[in-house]
Amino acid sequence: MDITGGGGPPIEASTRVVEPSPSFFISSSPASSATTTITSSFASSDISADEGDSETSLLLHRGREEEDAMTEMKLHVGHGNDGDGDADSNSKIDASDDTAHQISSDPWYQVGFVLTTGVNSAYVLGYSGSAMVPLGWVIGTTGFILAAAISLYANVLIARLHEVGGKRHIRYRDLAGHIYGRKMYSLTWALQYVNLFMINTGYIILAGQALKATYVLYRDDGVLKLPYCIAIAGFVCALFAFGIPHLSALRIWLGFSTFLSLIYIITAFVLSLKDGLSTPARDYSIPGSNASKVFSTIGAAATLVFSYNTGMLPEIQATVKPPVIRNMEKALWFQFVIGGLPLYAVTFVGYWAYGSSTSTYLLNSVNGPIWVKSVANIAAFFQTVVALHIFASPMYEYLDTKYGRGQGSPFSFYNVSFRVVVRGGYLTINTLVAALLPFLGDFMSLTGALSTFPLTFVLANHMYLKVKKNKLSAPQKAWHWLNVVGFSCLSMAAAIAALRLIVVDSNTYHLFADL
Repeated sequence: MDITGGGGPPIEASTRVVEPSPSFFISSSPASSATTTITSSFASSDISADEGDSETSLLLHRGREEEDAMTEMKLHVGHGNDGDGDADSNSKIDASDDTAHQISSDPWYQVGFVLTTGVNSAYVLGYSGSAMVPLGWVIGTTGFILAAAISLYANVLIARLHEVGGKRHIRYRDLAGHIYGRKMYSLTWALQYVNLFMINTGYIILAGQALKATYVLYRDDGVLKLPYCIAIAGFVCALFAFGIPHLSALRIWLGFSTFLSLIYIITAFVLSLKDGLSTPARDYSIPGSNASKVFSTIGAAATLVFSYNTGMLPEIQATVKPPVIRNMEKALWFQFVIGGLPLYAVTFVGYWAYGSSTSTYLLNSVNGPIWVKSVANIAAFFQTVVALHIFASPMYEYLDTKYGRGQGSPFSFYNVSFRVVVRGGYLTINTLVAALLPFLGDFMSLTGALSTFPLTFVLANHMYLKVKKNKLSAPQKAWHWLNVVGFSCLSMAAAIAALRLIVVDSNTYHLFADL
């Protein structure tokens, strides 16, 4: 199905470009210096499939070799309203490029590696047990492929809404506020940040588990408990956050992250393959009663969705160079085609090797030399530190823009001190929650049901309907409404399943548990 909605040829907008400040990018500039004034006359607001190409870019870009060069940008629009849906003009939120972080500076492949780092984080070691075991071969394999296709589709929709009403929307809440108004701005912000907070906390738990798994390989004496490992993980994450001022500054660290990902993925793959070839036939039956199978299937479906999506695509897209939408689509295809291959390999081989007994942390199931498993666990620990920074960057951006000075070098005494105090405080809260509730996966399932589903699927399709309503055919409208209603129902079902899991596990676990 054509996700662009068709429509006639776009009409070129007249654009007046205002000379930017010499300190346009924020690594050493005040927050307000990222604001670009663009005045356009519109005949409509259609967002074509090519929007964001070189003819549609709406951003000034100063390259490293041509720091004073300006790029004139044009916006293609179709027929209808101004891209704001039916929102009351008095309640719309104007988009703002004011930010203390660097934007519009990264090539598409760097953004692709940002997305792939999130997909192939150490969470990938749990999908054999958390998704394949409850679903089985047929539904599990089909589910992973179908979830990838649906997620790619929804993310492309969001990417093509990045330029609406003649402005870029560098935050998810800005886009929702521009289309729906102030109430939806606040609701989207709340959903997104609760979701990202839980993901960040989950990463700290995951890093703590990797650290403890390494310790247990040598000394299983119970001295180094999981809460202690979580505290160490939180401290290391904070040290990393102090030295990386913004998402674009990851650069070389994305290379290290990819290398670390390959270490634990290849290790888990090879050791699982070795075990699978040397062990008798495995049991692939789905465990549990009929009632528990229903709930575990719904929870596994939520896991499939979680594995591909970030819930912060506009914030990631804000870092990409023009042409923004075309480059973002390249990054998304890289994520879902190239980046998805390691995920499939380790997930399917892990389930093939151990069947229904597969652990939710695959490295606990494999057999092999202790030093090899140690290297894999340590790689998972450090890769998690990098991955957390990606999902924490929207919170860092808000804190730095709202409360930071944003002037001078990002490594000036003031800016480093600010990061130590503010980011250190934020990660301290994350670490405390992680140590207090190391079984947070149950709560993350609930959060994903109430936020990841609405942000990634429900809201994306409905926003597209609002912006493109005058250009969509009846079948296309029906398709988007089917997505809105279907994923709303799945979100509610996943929330019920997550609540049941919390109730069941509350009888087993306790605060500061050593899992």
